[in-house]
Amino acid sequence: MLVVIAILGLIAGLAVPALKNLGKSDATVSAARQLLDDIGRARQLAMSQRTTVYMVFVPTNFWGNLTYNSAGASTAWFNSLSPNQTTAVTNLCDNQLTGYAFIGRGTVGDQPGRHNWRYLSSWQNLPAGTYIAPQKFDTPNQQLPIAIDSAISAMQNKPIYGFGTNSVPFPVETNSVLFLNMPCLVFNSFGHLLDQNGQILQRHEYIPLARGSIAPAVDATTKTYQLGSPSVLEIPPGNSTNISANIIDIDPLTGRAVLRYYKMGP
Repeated sequence: MLVVIAILGLIAGLAVPALKNLGKSDATVSAARQLLDDIGRARQLAMSQRTTVYMVFVPTNFWGNLTYNSAGASTAWFNSLSPNQTTAVTNLCDNQLTGYAFIGRGTVGDQPGRHNWRYLSSWQNLPAGTYIAPQKFDTPNQQLPIAIDSAISAMQNKPIYGFGTNSVPFPVETNSVLFLNMPCLVFNSFGHLLDQNGQILQRHEYIPLARGSIAPAVDATTKTYQLGSPSVLEIPPGNSTNISANIIDIDPLTGRAVLRYYKMGP
């Protein structure tokens, strides 16, 4: 009996780390599934409503974009927000690297030359413990200085570029004169993925996912979010760029997204 108990204890000790890693893997799979579904949703919204749909992501320190154009004048952006808009921006601090929303520009029935902006969803987050790799936000439209492990054959020799940015109403659609450059995926009414110039993107769009934690800046007294750089910790380090990477791959012509990850060869 003692021998059996000892063996069971040994098996349990070996299984616990595997179960912990399984939970982390499940979080990454859930994040990938959610992002794939919502990229598909953005594409379908664009086609069904015959409009251009922007899937807008929240980078870190997004409030650092200090200027906007209002009647041709350049003004401090954050200082021009109403109290309610300031609150909306501060609340989005919890969405850095994980949050996104859909914004539509124009729809059937709009007057010629007048295409109204509409938020088509509330802001939403990826599952806890996952986020989009920070490098994706670093340099808009530029090739990133990160290498995906060559073992991921589908990604070999295919560089990853930073998100393109577009001027969109932010933080809410009623903010009609305040537009901020935000990282976006843009779909037209045919389901094509567009570049900043409104043309079909000439390369695949890759979005690397990471496992880890993000802690937004918090006021020590009130415990509320405040404008400040979050603490970003990738666990284990390099999981967004090495053999364990999970990467969303969007075909620009069809607008369809698939998940790329390491597959054991024969």
